Amino acid sequence: MSSQSEAEEVPPLTEDIAPGTATDPPVGSDAEATVTVDGEPVSVPAGATLLDAVEAVDPDESVPALCHYGREDIGPRSTCRTCMVETDAHGLVPACSTPAENGLAVDTAADRAVESRDVNLDLVLSNHNLRCTTCGKNGRCELQDASIDAGVEEPRYGVLDDRDAYEPIDDTSSFIQIDRNKCILCNRCVEACNDVQVEGVLRVEGSGADTRIGFQSGAETMADSTCVSCGHCATVCPTGAIVESDIVDVATIQLPGFTQTNSVGHTYEREDEREGPMTPMKGDERADRDRSREAERTRGSRDPEPREDWP
Repeated sequence: MSSQSEAEEVPPLTEDIAPGTATDPPVGSDAEATVTVDGEPVSVPAGATLLDAVEAVDPDESVPALCHYGREDIGPRSTCRTCMVETDAHGLVPACSTPAENGLAVDTAADRAVESRDVNLDLVLSNHNLRCTTCGKNGRCELQDASIDAGVEEPRYGVLDDRDAYEPIDDTSSFIQIDRNKCILCNRCVEACNDVQVEGVLRVEGSGADTRIGFQSGAETMADSTCVSCGHCATVCPTGAIVESDIVDVATIQLPGFTQTNSVGHTYEREDEREGPMTPMKGDERADRDRSREAERTRGSRDPEPREDWP
């Protein structure tokens, strides 16, 4: 048999990867464009989105975009809608998936845009396990960062703890752990698995409240799936939903700057009495209140009084 015939009989590498589970259509502009962001004009190359323009103006004050990875052509999925901005031509749009159009004016601080981002962030948080201080991604979580930047004290729609809707953690794999209670369905892991690594292991399955990350092989657990333990899904996950097994408990080690008082949500004492909001406020008044609470808890014990430079 000729080499040409052999080549024709070899199936494509992606033959068994189900369609519709990975890359979305391109969302960037067709040509270079100049966009005005919060009154400042900025030029972006062809293929750019409004999020690229916003980040070009001020990377440190950019709007969050939890379903957008920004590298390796992963995302945006345009599902979380935490990056909404106001435009003069199209009204409210998701910055991550709206092409940068020449002459378009963008207002990130418009009341409607800010409220939309806040509401959508609270919706994401309402379906998320907010036990931040025992999570392996504590201090390295994009959802946590977005919540802190937005000054979230308590999500307006409640949290997963209030709904008694836990799904068992999949720790069957010796390399990857999946905690779907922390998944925000950003689709990053699916795209990394299918489009970058071309392994075809993960998929989004179900609908509505039952939507979840599953396996294309129909397996029930990670150990029974076709996973090759490359770890790319854990690399791109913005939360603690998919983590490497070795760092699941890393948050039990004190991380500089992170304590029980600057996570997200509420703490509960044994008598179920709520303590204050765990999201850090940036003012001195908030810092003073935290120090006062810590001092009251340690009063009468052998522990030393907290230092003034503690967070």
